[in-house]
Amino acid sequence: MSETEISPTEKPPARKTPGVIPWTERLKRLPWWALVVLLLGASLVYAITTIPNYQDAFEFISPGLKITVIASLSAFGIALVVGLVVGLGRISSNVVVYNLATFYVEVVRGIPMIVIIIYVAFVLVPLVISGLNGLGYLILSAPWLGFMHGAGESLSGMTVQDINSLGRAIAGLAFGYGAYEAEVFRAGILSIERGQMEAARSLGMSYFQAMRHVILPQAIRVILPPLGNDLIAMLKDSSLISVLAVRDLTQLGKLNRSRTFRTFETWNTVTYLYLSMTLLGSMAVKWLERKFKTGER
Repeated sequence: MSETEISPTEKPPARKTPGVIPWTERLKRLPWWALVVLLLGASLVYAITTIPNYQDAFEFISPGLKITVIASLSAFGIALVVGLVVGLGRISSNVVVYNLATFYVEVVRGIPMIVIIIYVAFVLVPLVISGLNGLGYLILSAPWLGFMHGAGESLSGMTVQDINSLGRAIAGLAFGYGAYEAEVFRAGILSIERGQMEAARSLGMSYFQAMRHVILPQAIRVILPPLGNDLIAMLKDSSLISVLAVRDLTQLGKLNRSRTFRTFETWNTVTYLYLSMTLLGSMAVKWLERKFKTGER
């Protein structure tokens, strides 16, 4: 067989991808979407620093950034606690606990978030205040609870006005997202092998000790990506609290549009601020994922 002939069992040499310029393949792999976002962001930063209309819009709207971040982080922290408790209820063998947790999850997930925020603000919060008033009157009317007389007076004197719009907005977001976080926790816990719980119980741990020291530390690695996505989603959904007149980014954008009639500058600024926060959040979530995967602490 000559040197140029190929054996039937030998694979022919791979053909090079046709192309006029060799480095075009590298250009295809570049994250062009990120470059476009950076270019648009740089253009808007330049406009904010040099164009008076953009400067005025940014100065008026930027205080809403603090309210948006406070509302999102506070509501997400509460939603995590609610989700963990309800998620444990969703895997409970107790029929009452399981059905109460399932009722909450199925009902809340079937209602639009904006309706939940309004319902919590104007229905549930007044109901809770009424219940606390009743508890206060009960304490004051019971002679054997004299040591709680001060607490009774405080509870009986509470009014709906004592809970500001921001507090109601945080409660609404937390109440709504608690149902989604419950399903995230439930899926993460169920992803851990059943033998892990049995081994922990055989070592003398209680159910809650095994859950805390064995199951949840493993589950958190599984549920971290969806939790990060939900945080970013809540950051965007926080714009819905503007229906309660909370002075977040969206509400201040509406007010700036009403006072200046500059639609283009106003909503470009609002969009840029939201996009900056969500992109930073995505980068932080990816960093945490890599850190957990490599086992760094």
